[in-house]
Amino acid sequence: MSASILPPEDQHLTTGWEPDVPAEDTLVRQAVLVHASWSTTVATAAGRPARSGPRWAAGWIGDRGALTNPVLLLQPLTAPDEVLAEVGTLFPPHVPYLLVSAWPTPDLRPFGLGLVGHPPLMARFPARGPAAPTPPGVEVREVHDAGELAVAERVLVEGYPLPGLDPLTPGDLLHPSLLQPATRVWLARVDGEPAAVAAAHQHAGVTIVEYVATLPVARGRGAGAAVASAATLADPAVPAVLIASDDGRPVYERLGYVAIERWTVWLRPEQQG
Repeated sequence: MSASILPPEDQHLTTGWEPDVPAEDTLVRQAVLVHASWSTTVATAAGRPARSGPRWAAGWIGDRGALTNPVLLLQPLTAPDEVLAEVGTLFPPHVPYLLVSAWPTPDLRPFGLGLVGHPPLMARFPARGPAAPTPPGVEVREVHDAGELAVAERVLVEGYPLPGLDPLTPGDLLHPSLLQPATRVWLARVDGEPAAVAAAHQHAGVTIVEYVATLPVARGRGAGAAVASAATLADPAVPAVLIASDDGRPVYERLGYVAIERWTVWLRPEQQG
């Protein structure tokens, strides 16, 4: 490499992950920031603790459930002992959490975490067009009150399912104060009965689609895709992002999503005694 293209010693190229880098620097940065905002927003809406710093952000959404408490790394994990010690000050030993990283991480098994996997980050851009037609017998409506939100929450727990969350106290995951202009929920009905749910949260110039679930009895009717499409187009002018499972990836591809990269997810399980 020619020395002439190297920056001066007193200058450096950004990594893209310094705290002062604009959110729109890259789509991946936007995705990291909106996932972090989702976690803290859901927790604070329910009056629960949340923290956001230069290295990670998280909300203590619930005391139970392996998938309940996502911790988003905001930088590559270069000091796992320090970062995990910080996270441990938010979550006591009896509370599980997921550590979500946009980058490969060191082996965290020595710290008591287990590898969940490497799910794909997917994105849909405005140019991909409007929503697909709603299938016959399926009705999708946005949730605007506490009663409908409680129905949506029950569909979420029974349709995902979220391990360890039954029985559920209403408001554990979807508290009524969560319903704000930046955070919206949709409920789909099949032949008049609650069937599927999805949420959208806007931050950092993108929409995150979360809490997508369909009751087993309603699967195959297109309700899940219809409600996910509604959340995706919460703001049709901005990109939408989500973390998919490998099984769910084809569904989102049919909605116009493309896979960007794979993230890394670890679980700190509930510690007994």
